[in-house]
Amino acid sequence: MTDDQWRDLLRILDGELLDPLPVGLIIDSPWLADWHGVSVMDYFSDDEAWLGANFAAVRRFPEMLLLPGFWAEYGMCTEPSAFGAPCVFPENELPFARKMLFDFSEVNRVKKPNCRTDGLLPFAVKRLRHTRKRIEAEGHAIRFATSRGPLNIATYLMGHTELLIGVKTNPDEVHKLLEIVTEFTVDWLRHQLASFPSIDGILVLDDLIGFLGEEDFRQFVLPYFQRIAESVDVRVKALHNDCYGLITARLLGEMGFNLFNFSFEHGLDEIRQLAGPDVILLGNIPPRDVLALGTPEDVARSTAAALASVDERRRIILSAGGGTPPGVPSANLDALRAAVAEGQ
Repeated sequence: MTDDQWRDLLRILDGELLDPLPVGLIIDSPWLADWHGVSVMDYFSDDEAWLGANFAAVRRFPEMLLLPGFWAEYGMCTEPSAFGAPCVFPENELPFARKMLFDFSEVNRVKKPNCRTDGLLPFAVKRLRHTRKRIEAEGHAIRFATSRGPLNIATYLMGHTELLIGVKTNPDEVHKLLEIVTEFTVDWLRHQLASFPSIDGILVLDDLIGFLGEEDFRQFVLPYFQRIAESVDVRVKALHNDCYGLITARLLGEMGFNLFNFSFEHGLDEIRQLAGPDVILLGNIPPRDVLALGTPEDVARSTAAALASVDERRRIILSAGGGTPPGVPSANLDALRAAVAEGQ
């Protein structure tokens, strides 16, 4: 993000109504590699391929808030790798982490990783250190510390189904695992903040929290996310959860987050009513069926419908209802920007 873009984001957070309305996207390897025409493996392993894709995006869409901006990540393997999870990297498919815990008794052997040395984390920080001067020469800066959330990481270590069932069958072990993962997440975010003074925001991504009912959410989500939010002194605290998100929206203030990227299946009006007036809403165009597979006309119609659903447009950034998926063409992003400008 440029200085002007960051100031705009803070103005949005403060409740200022921008003209034109802002448009933003969460972009990372699933979209960038394909859009830029490099293999996923090259995107992850080659600084020049990674930097070239990110430079191409900010130059092609200078009026969009591209979040978190120059994200040094290795897909879902980034954080689980630090715990020792085996990671698989196909040449041109998204990587994945294999589970490493096969019984709840094995939680007792899990130790908090050192985010400075373990797994892929030091490579992510080194990438930013190696490219920081070139990023800043382009007029941008590293603005966000990023991490997958505690349930997201824990389910990759234990298995998604197994951990979610364990909430009912082995709650003590699940809490113990989440305690360790949360302490690690706090360390990881703080390490990024200490490494790059330009950071004044966090982005935490956790879809698994959307699978829990409210009683379990209050036990297994709320206290851990409160700890994360309270651990860092930054202006923007962004949460991505594009699974079922109504409970998340209603408890977002208690969790301590002030920007929410949520599922396209929830309307802007519905999430605004639940989250309250002080949260930035980042959404809410269907990412796959409209942005990736639709036409520019489909994008325009969906954008118009989203805007029509709300009377108050402060603290809204028109975006995908989730991350930007593979296959979104530039023409559809141009159509999104044009439709927002025309719909004011």
